[in-house]
Amino acid sequence: MMEQRHEVAVTVNGVHRSAMVPARRLLSDFLRHDLGLTGTHVGCEHGVCGCCTILLDGEPVRSCLMFAVTAGGHEITTVEGLAGTDGSLSRVQQAFQECHGLQCGFCTPGFLCTVTALLRDNPAPSEAEVLEGVSGNLCRCTGYQNILKSVHRASELITEAGRASGADARDGHLRSAKHAVRHAPGDTAGDDAGDVAGDTVGGAV
Repeated sequence: MMEQRHEVAVTVNGVHRSAMVPARRLLSDFLRHDLGLTGTHVGCEHGVCGCCTILLDGEPVRSCLMFAVTAGGHEITTVEGLAGTDGSLSRVQQAFQECHGLQCGFCTPGFLCTVTALLRDNPAPSEAEVLEGVSGNLCRCTGYQNILKSVHRASELITEAGRASGADARDGHLRSAKHAVRHAPGDTAGDDAGDVAGDTVGGAV
């Protein structure tokens, strides 16, 4: 007797995907075999090692413990979706690369997804919070030290990016304000006021 199949429609890495699968198809197998997203690795298949961790509606979950049919209608992010649309590495990926936070790489996709969620919720975790945050992911190669360094480095990169973004936003606001003062309709003193505004921004006043 042929096993009944069910359509599973999900949004994976921002793209709508669907496939007909048996009711007992695991989410990890659905991603790897039905959707071809082999970045999600399968290790213990008991939810212990964390290799298969993906983000379901932004939260890290073990894809080897979920049936694909239960993920229908949800948003999934796999390791393939962490990088930018232009292929640029995410802050977490960049940090793992800089700090050599991997060796064989088999556990790395799970760590990357876990750490991405961790730093989204807590951009500046303490040492204890980092240890707790990655405690559900196992690595048999690195001894964890470079992984922990990678998490702290990713936190630094996120903080630096936030500061740069804030500075750019402030500069843009000041430029807009200066332009508005200099070219205010009907304001005969606009040019003089604009000069003053420019001096203030430059530190002359």
